[in-house]
Amino acid sequence: MAPAKILVVDDDPAVRNLIQRFLSKQSYQVEAAEDGKSALALFEQFNPDLVILDVNLPDVIGFNLCQEMQSRNGVFVLMLTSRADEADKIRGFSKGADDYLTKPFGLGELEVRVAAILKRQRVVTTAEQKRLVFEKLMIDPVRREVTLNSTPVLLTALEFDLLHFLASHPGRVWRRAELIQEVWDYEYVGDQRVVDVHIGQIRKKIEADASQPALIQTVRGVGYKFECPTASSTVTDTSKSMV
Repeated sequence: MAPAKILVVDDDPAVRNLIQRFLSKQSYQVEAAEDGKSALALFEQFNPDLVILDVNLPDVIGFNLCQEMQSRNGVFVLMLTSRADEADKIRGFSKGADDYLTKPFGLGELEVRVAAILKRQRVVTTAEQKRLVFEKLMIDPVRREVTLNSTPVLLTALEFDLLHFLASHPGRVWRRAELIQEVWDYEYVGDQRVVDVHIGQIRKKIEADASQPALIQTVRGVGYKFECPTASSTVTDTSKSMV
């Protein structure tokens, strides 16, 4: 399997070079940029699997660049910031970030976060290849596509993973900590409201009324569950349709 491609975007040459050297030694293919303009140019040419993106860049706000990159191909994004403010983290997640790392950070922690994010690219099992259909909502895990009324729904990579996980276990109630463990794939240390942010973003895209959600329901004092719109739903094996 070809090594994962990582784009590092940071205007601090010391941080940028340190991350690039470290990840290159971990057998990743790494490119680096110092500002938003050069980052977008490299993004188009390099087509990375993951972008490690500083919030504060000289020519653009990292949150906006994250959203721009996500809108193009749903790339994974790990945000870097020198501010530990939880509100900043919530804002980053709402813009499509998959994870958040506060400076200064240890290279060991960076390695764990990067590996956890890239694990979501694993080859799906036969059971996980089932296309989920709930009335007008279709979730295709092979193509990583969601449609509502036959219209594509644009989700970030993490939003897709969260929706697919919940929909794969209809009726089961999940605590926020359980969702973080299952979807983020490691012990997240921080404000569990990040789950609420992603659920809110998904609801805006798939619910007829996000203020009164029918599909992803809140179980007060516990967490969330995916409720089938009807008593029956269907699954379709998409493994034979893989190209």
